[in-house]
Amino acid sequence: MPFRSRYTGLIEAYRDRLPVNDDTRIISLGEGNTPLIKLSNIPAHLGKKVDIYVKYEGLNPTGSFKDRGMTMAVTKAVEEGSEAIICASTGNTSAAAAAYAARAGITAFVLIPDGKIALGKLAQAMMHGAVVIQIKGNFDDGMRLVKEVADHAPVTIVNSINPYRLQGQKTAAFEIMEELGRAPDYHCLPVGNAGNITAHWIGYCEYSSASGDHVTGACTFCDGHCRYADGAIVGNRPRMLGYQAAGSAPFMRGEMVDNPDTVATAIRIGHPQSWDMAWKVKEESGGWFDECTDEVILAAQKLLAEKEGIFCEPASATSLAGAMMDIQSGKIPEGSSIVCTLTGHGLKDPDAAIKQSTSPMVTIDADLESVKRAILDNMS
Repeated sequence: MPFRSRYTGLIEAYRDRLPVNDDTRIISLGEGNTPLIKLSNIPAHLGKKVDIYVKYEGLNPTGSFKDRGMTMAVTKAVEEGSEAIICASTGNTSAAAAAYAARAGITAFVLIPDGKIALGKLAQAMMHGAVVIQIKGNFDDGMRLVKEVADHAPVTIVNSINPYRLQGQKTAAFEIMEELGRAPDYHCLPVGNAGNITAHWIGYCEYSSASGDHVTGACTFCDGHCRYADGAIVGNRPRMLGYQAAGSAPFMRGEMVDNPDTVATAIRIGHPQSWDMAWKVKEESGGWFDECTDEVILAAQKLLAEKEGIFCEPASATSLAGAMMDIQSGKIPEGSSIVCTLTGHGLKDPDAAIKQSTSPMVTIDADLESVKRAILDNMS
């Protein structure tokens, strides 16, 4: 039986499409190469003939898509001689930054909202040895402070304003194109800071460019960092759909939201850092933004777990919740192929899952008859 070569992370997998050199020290935890799972039960539940795939980014090393960007951001920070990184975070960025800093042997400083971070994510940052700074404010306050302190301290910002973050995150689009053989008709993502929807669009554009579907012009997004900076691309690309939580939906309000609030903590962001770029993605792709209530988001999270066996955190379920809403209304027509990005694993926020779980938990005596009775009483 032939041996399969060992996968060593997305930078090695796509080295020719990323801004690294032959002698660059790669900081990797084997991120990327996450499964693209075709849903089999939810389309039938909806009663619609559509192909829905979920890109399960929760199976990255620290449990979220942030690892894709962090491998690039930390790799470049180390290459440029940085000895410390800093980020503001609702949780997932802090976990990824802490892990990759540990791998690199440098210090990570993470600013998080006091009392407004899921414990699973906080535990990760602390265990990886980051310096955790809790602020009496929200993510947007943290982001402001990070940008200010970077002018006064020898630290590299690794939030998505760091262009290398988007370069790493674009590789999810490469993987999707390679598995499907084409772009999906629609790609649905949860939107908080809006870096990920931007990164995916960069990826689809570059992949189409590499296939020859491009015209001469300026690249809208890459700022000179991508290999294909000489072309604006037309051709095989999806419509990009960005869904927000109703309590944190600046794209739906047309302006920043000062006090965002949602159970989906990963997208509890009122001042997206990729605001302008995300609007361009919407326009160029022919896509749209929409919003989902917390109740709809949690229902989608539960449905995905119970019908498909896939456990994601609440923010991740926003992509599926929005897709189902638009499939039901006919805005996404039957016959479409749809990819929904699931940005983080459900274990990131176990409290949210337990609170809405209706699965029975029974306590019985430790004997065979009691076990048999419990099984028969709970057979579906």
